[in-house]
Amino acid sequence: MKRTNLGEFEEIVLLIVAILDGDAYGATINQELERHTGRKVTFGTVHNTLIRLEEKGFLTSKLGGATAERGGRRKRIFVVTALGSRAINDIQQLRNELWQMVPAHFLKLT
Repeated sequence: MKRTNLGEFEEIVLLIVAILDGDAYGATINQELERHTGRKVTFGTVHNTLIRLEEKGFLTSKLGGATAERGGRRKRIFVVTALGSRAINDIQQLRNELWQMVPAHFLKLT
């Protein structure tokens, strides 16, 4: 079976967009990244990753409504596509299979 190959950061961003489920735009994605991973990343890094995932077909985006808190600017909302959903499932399946193959003694902390 051909697997979907994503970098670790791409995978995390894709998962966070899925978690945000319709409320995923640059600022919320950045906040959730920091909250769940402890990583502080620049908006530019997140933005470039979102564009790359969209170019690969894993995400789609649309402009939301203008808001006063953004000075009348519109938010670009990102949503996981069917291809992105399949990628998430493939990645989860692969990781589960690999974790099952790790000998138990490696997982014991001494």
